[in-house]
Amino acid sequence: MQIVTNQFQKEIKQHGSDGFPFLVSHERLSKYEAGSFLWHWHPEIEITFIESGQMLYKVNQLAFHLKTGDMLFGNANTLHAGEMKNQQDCEYISITFSPRLIYGFYQSSICLKYVEPLTQDLSLSAIHLDYTQEWHTVFAALIKEMIALYENQQNFYELEISIRLQSLWKLILEHYTPANNASAHDKRDYDRIREIMNYVEQHFHEKITLEDISAHLHLCESECSRLFKRYMNLSLFSFLQEYRVERSLEYLADRNETVSGAAEKCGFADSNYYAKVFAKIKGISPSAYRKKLMVQ
Repeated sequence: MQIVTNQFQKEIKQHGSDGFPFLVSHERLSKYEAGSFLWHWHPEIEITFIESGQMLYKVNQLAFHLKTGDMLFGNANTLHAGEMKNQQDCEYISITFSPRLIYGFYQSSICLKYVEPLTQDLSLSAIHLDYTQEWHTVFAALIKEMIALYENQQNFYELEISIRLQSLWKLILEHYTPANNASAHDKRDYDRIREIMNYVEQHFHEKITLEDISAHLHLCESECSRLFKRYMNLSLFSFLQEYRVERSLEYLADRNETVSGAAEKCGFADSNYYAKVFAKIKGISPSAYRKKLMVQ
């Protein structure tokens, strides 16, 4: 299993309904191939609550080590991915909602004064809530109440959830300091990052060079590399390797596919090199990984 996205890495899954765009889902990393979900984004806010285990959660260029009880507020439109920490599984609850549940209608006073200044602040990709500040405890209580309300769905539950969302948003604003360093330039860079990821998704099975990607973005090669490294905190080459390895997992799960065939279908011309890269990233050889799948 893996998160389904469109060609721009946007998650396709609907978060709630059109009438009430709010979703609570219980997740665990082990249900994803190799215990990780790939980079994606969506226009909704996402709050992650760790029930057990640990997770390395990446948001744009930042990485957070989340432990049991921790929460992460993920801003709208941010690129994010998650993976196991120290090979430990992680169970977590994902709460996803549209900002319009806060502001009601576009360009309302609440929208302009209290919501857009936060959701459009490109410097605020995420907030790690780990109880190091008193307000984190209040935040956690609101989250747990909303989870219970959503799961029981008794009379007025949508209204009760909306009331708590308002309180949660006010709590964030009271402790949020605008950085005032985001700009149209930042937005353009994030759009370029998504375009790079889209290109990799469309061509990962082919030979890809830095020249190909930079030409696609109409950037020089050095600027393309610098841009990706700055925002994603890893090199473009490393991302391409990791993406190819992740995509090869579906082929390894196919009993009729050979390891060398899985390598070739994911852009590795040399199966020995594929095995070396796979072991470096996953800590296990492709053959051993396949054997583990077959006994599960």
